[in-house]
Amino acid sequence: MYNYLDFEKPVADLEGKILELKKLAEGGESVDVADEIARLEKRSRDALRDLYKALTPWQKVQVARHPDRPHCLDYVRGLFTGFTPLAGDRTFGEDQALIGGFARFRGEPVAILGQEKGSDTASRLRHNFGSVRPEGYRKAVRIMELADRFGIPLISLVDTAGAYPGVGAEERGQAEAIARSTSAGLGLKVPSISVIIGEGGSGGAIAIATANRVYMLEHAIYSVISPEGAASILWRDTTRSKDAATNMKITAQDLLNLRIIDAVIPEPLGGAHRGPETVIAATGDLIARTMKEFGEGNVDFREQRREKYLAMGRNL
Repeated sequence: MYNYLDFEKPVADLEGKILELKKLAEGGESVDVADEIARLEKRSRDALRDLYKALTPWQKVQVARHPDRPHCLDYVRGLFTGFTPLAGDRTFGEDQALIGGFARFRGEPVAILGQEKGSDTASRLRHNFGSVRPEGYRKAVRIMELADRFGIPLISLVDTAGAYPGVGAEERGQAEAIARSTSAGLGLKVPSISVIIGEGGSGGAIAIATANRVYMLEHAIYSVISPEGAASILWRDTTRSKDAATNMKITAQDLLNLRIIDAVIPEPLGGAHRGPETVIAATGDLIARTMKEFGEGNVDFREQRREKYLAMGRNL
């Protein structure tokens, strides 16, 4: 059984009935329930398709935050081989919210950066729910510099509600660390690809997402501030988060139309958590096609990246 979101209640009711009938059949009851199960499964698929065909921006926020959604380490395990993580910023300490290191992608060496939210209570606490501290962003700069030095492409997997706003983080220079990480990403001479796999929140996301190509999963979100934060600032009322989500244009489809991102990766019906292997494979295929394009011709990746970001907001 899945963790159902509020708007998925019709599907939850149908799938609950299906589960009850399957248990009845397994219990050796003489009643033939196969036809009823098939009928309910069709109704469930149709209901799910209708729901996900017309998701509101706020519902997409809920899907992007789903606790069972595949996270950074799931993509690392599914797409890369020989992953060697690097720890520490060589200044203060290690931040486990920011995953970074080197691996091979379909035989080719790559550098990897990504925010990890965790999948259970212990791992969420260990990874600080994907909220990165200054030492995490300084570790990101360290890995970017190594990738540049050795001519290794960079792949980043973005999934954070935002950088950690605690007092300690501010005392250690959070804003400066984010700025330096953003600058390092923009200045890379090697090609870079970023994928928004869940939430892309504020400067905490852009710090590792200033890439030559930026992709988003179909139900991911990417915004300068959370809908709750925007509602609190604009209307001093967090109950208007739904309005903020709509007005902010934070969905993959909106951002593709605004030319902020370069492509949308389809998710399985019902979201990435209903078919993690499928969405991870689709992400890998798109990265592979992009890497092949990067290998064709003589491209100044830093200049191409500069033109990409300067063009945002023009000629819309």
